[in-house]
Amino acid sequence: MDWYDIHAREMPWRMPPTERASGSLPDPYRIWLSEIMLQQTTVVAVKEYFIKFITLWPNVFDLAMAKDADVMAAWAGLGYYARARNLLKCARIIAADYGGIFPQDRAQLQELPGIGPYTSAAVASIAFDHVETVVDGNVERVMSRLFDVHVPLPTSKGMLTELAKNLTPKCRSGDYAQAVMDLGATVCSPKSPRCVLCPWADVCLAHKKGTAVQLPKKLKKPLKTVRLGIAYVALRSNQAVLLEKRPDRGLLGGMLGWPGSDWTETEPISMPPFEANWVRVPGEVRHTFTHFHLRLQVMKARTEISDTNFNFVPQNKFRPEDLPTVMRKVWNLVVAENE
Repeated sequence: MDWYDIHAREMPWRMPPTERASGSLPDPYRIWLSEIMLQQTTVVAVKEYFIKFITLWPNVFDLAMAKDADVMAAWAGLGYYARARNLLKCARIIAADYGGIFPQDRAQLQELPGIGPYTSAAVASIAFDHVETVVDGNVERVMSRLFDVHVPLPTSKGMLTELAKNLTPKCRSGDYAQAVMDLGATVCSPKSPRCVLCPWADVCLAHKKGTAVQLPKKLKKPLKTVRLGIAYVALRSNQAVLLEKRPDRGLLGGMLGWPGSDWTETEPISMPPFEANWVRVPGEVRHTFTHFHLRLQVMKARTEISDTNFNFVPQNKFRPEDLPTVMRKVWNLVVAENE
C-alpha cells in the first residue's frame, strides 16, 4: 500500500489514494462504467471512450435516457458490443428500480445485466471498499509469480483466486485491489518484469527461484479459423450510403454496418441487397475477432433505387467513426479506391 500511495496510475475514473485515505469514496457510476469498458480492453484504449461517455452522459440517469443508437455510435470501435447493449439495460434498471443508486452488495450487482463475477467484485471493492477478491489478468500474473505457481492458466484460476483472497486486507480493500492491478501493469509485466522495483521482491518465490519470466504458464490456445464474407457498399449520386442495423444478438449486435453475406469458412454466397452493377473493390478487408480471423470482399455500386425498405443515410448524417472497426475498414477501402 505504501508503494501504491506513491505510484498509483492516474485514471479519469479513479480517486487518488490520498483522497480515499481521508474517507472519501469514488462515484460508483464512474467505477461501473470504467469496469464495463475495461472488460477485454486495455486501459489505453478505454480512457478516450470513458471521457467521451462521461461528457455526454455525466450520471446514470443521463445514460438511462440516452437513445440506443447514440450509445452504440459512441461505443463504436471499442469492440465487444454486447457490453454496450448491457450497459444501457443496466443503467435503465439502476435509474428505474434503484432510484439511481447502485447496490453495494456483490450478489445484487451480479444480478444486473453485463455484470459478472469479476465486475461485481471490482465495483463492490473499488466503489464501496467492500472486502472482495478482485482478480484480473494482472492479478493472476502477480499471484502466479508471488507463489511460483506453475499450473497453467486457465486451470490455475481457482488456485490463484484463493491465493489472492488470502492476501486481501480488510482495510482499504478497494485501494489494495487497484494496487495489485497497477503492480501487474507497470512492474510485474508479462515479458520483462522489473523485479528491482517491486515492493514484493523480497517475498516473491518466482523472483527467488528465477522463474518469474516463465510465469504464468498458459495452455496452448487452438488456432483461430478464417471466415470469409462479402460486404456491399451502395451509394447514391447525392453520396447517401446504404446501411443496416445488425441483429441485436450475435457479433456486432445492434450496430450499424454494410449489408453483406454470412461469414463462413467456405466461399461466401453472394447476397447483394438489390440488383445493380456491383463492382469488386481491389484488395480485401482483414479483421480479427476473439475466435476467428475475417476476410471480406468489398463490392460497391452506384444506384438511385428509391425503395423505402432501404436505409440510405444522407451524407451530412453519415459518420464513419460511428461504425464498428471492421465496418470502418470496409469504408476506408472504398474511399482509398476512389482516391
